[in-house]
Amino acid sequence: MAEAANDTVRLLWGPAPKPTRGPKPALSLERIAAAGVEVADAEGLGAVSMQKVAGLLDFTKMSLYRYVPGKAELVALMVESAVEAPPDAPEGADWREQLTAWAHHLAESFARHPWLLDATVGARALGPRELAWLERVVAALDGHGLTGPERMDAAVLLTGHVRGIAAQSRAAGPADTPEAELLAALGTVVQENADRFPAVAAAMADPDGRDQALEFGLERILDGLAALIDRRTAGA
Repeated sequence: MAEAANDTVRLLWGPAPKPTRGPKPALSLERIAAAGVEVADAEGLGAVSMQKVAGLLDFTKMSLYRYVPGKAELVALMVESAVEAPPDAPEGADWREQLTAWAHHLAESFARHPWLLDATVGARALGPRELAWLERVVAALDGHGLTGPERMDAAVLLTGHVRGIAAQSRAAGPADTPEAELLAALGTVVQENADRFPAVAAAMADPDGRDQALEFGLERILDGLAALIDRRTAGA
């Protein structure tokens, strides 16, 4: 387990490995990762295999192993390729505007590559690009009275909210939104039983602000951070 983690870190952070045998290298980690992303975008993460990626590149599976030890390392390279570099902070933006833009860009990344939801779970090595996303949040909150762990927790909270909405959107499919799917599944039965569930029936019948779960949750998280920052800075 530790050896596999070290292999991943070397691939993500170290210089590109050079095969120790065989002919002059004809592949690169970038090409391999891009091919893996292509497969995952089209068929999902479960469809990714060393064999399929090698075939897409017109190489043998054994050729791939000269560059990438296995599928776990391949997926790590795919994540680093797919997330791309984080967006620059808007010029002159305060911490709240920075985090709002950050969350929207993260949501767009999950929308472009839904399989990232499956590939970015659990304890794992992060690459430079993915770590740079964390850096953006922690840096935006620096100097506002929050401790280091609190700034890290803020990043986790924001990421969790965006992931949750992205997971619901993926489950709903490209033609629907999470709320539209919920209405389709429950709308009739809730209205028929409105006497038992009057609050839910009234809420579902109200179209105002529908399909704004990402923005609503984001605003409430930022409101909470603002309240904490105000208390800390007032105390200082």
